[in-house]
Amino acid sequence: MTPSRIHRLTLTHFRNYRAASLRTQRDMVVLAGPNGAGKTNCIEAISFLSPGRGLRRANLEDVADNQGDGSWAVSAEVEGALGLATLGTGIDPPMPDASVSRRARIDREPVASATAFGDHLRMVWLTPTMDGLFLGPASERRRFFDRLVLAIDSEHSARVSALDRSLRSRNRLLEVRNYDDHWCDAIERETAELAVAVAAMRGQTAARLAAMLRVRGQASAFPSAEIALDGWMENALMSESATAVEDRYRQILRDNRPRDAIAGRTLDGPHLTDLGVVYAPKNMPARDASTGEQKALLIGLVLAHAELVAEMTGITPLLLLDEVVAHLDPARRVALFDELSKLGAQVWMTGADPAAFADIGASGEIFGVDSGEISRRG
Repeated sequence: MTPSRIHRLTLTHFRNYRAASLRTQRDMVVLAGPNGAGKTNCIEAISFLSPGRGLRRANLEDVADNQGDGSWAVSAEVEGALGLATLGTGIDPPMPDASVSRRARIDREPVASATAFGDHLRMVWLTPTMDGLFLGPASERRRFFDRLVLAIDSEHSARVSALDRSLRSRNRLLEVRNYDDHWCDAIERETAELAVAVAAMRGQTAARLAAMLRVRGQASAFPSAEIALDGWMENALMSESATAVEDRYRQILRDNRPRDAIAGRTLDGPHLTDLGVVYAPKNMPARDASTGEQKALLIGLVLAHAELVAEMTGITPLLLLDEVVAHLDPARRVALFDELSKLGAQVWMTGADPAAFADIGASGEIFGVDSGEISRRG
């Protein structure tokens, strides 16, 4: 397996970092410092070296240092699937009445989008905002799962976005009292093609991840989960051809035009899929597990997913774990560090108390973060 590693990271006008850089030498990288110092900001910057909107899903303009001109940049010297490379991304100073777009460069040469970063690095993350995942709306679980798929297929985000655009176009067309059936046919053909492509990759990932979770079983200190997608299209594609499912969905869209026109939205499709998760040790829905059990379940899911990414892509992903040890007892912390070490991945972790990371041993290094400055601790 080819590991994804960052050797040097440079931040310019990113959040509370006017200018900062650090060079790593180990696989366990810890960012320790008080609340508000910028630990999460740093790993958020790293998350922009992958397709998508980063781990906070922030608007591009919002991550710029408010003392600067509105521009920001993140650059990293990485070692990944294609060897050594320099990845860079950011935005130029915003212009009045002009849209803001993110630039992406590899070895200082422009590339079409951040999707190209997936050829070099794969990335997986876990943040405290995910703690309420099992109690929140289906849209949050769907977005979480799409992020898991994206770590395997770097084109997935583009397909999901294209499906959303196609659905919006259909909804706008249905707003017209006497909409044109031929226009609807054309849009629904595109919508069905995109829907099947999105659902197929979701279904494949869910099946492989479920198998990986079963294999991990009792071998992990973190509880296993049983997962399944609650979406007819993803499940149908496991036994039917893509063409048959596409034809069926196109007919559903055609039949549902009057209903969808009244609702103002499309009421059937993979844009409504949910992720079902069962806490395996007690055979109960994850939403009914305790807060601690849900946290441990999420960690187990992310660890299994990291193994799956390596298995399916041949690239061991970079892990970004924000405040991951905050609510773990000492035994669970040691177990986590042990499992992370066995993954063979570079792992970036944040925490307020550096003592909580004392057991990472020689494989780790700790950086102090304070008011947008980063320094290596002894």
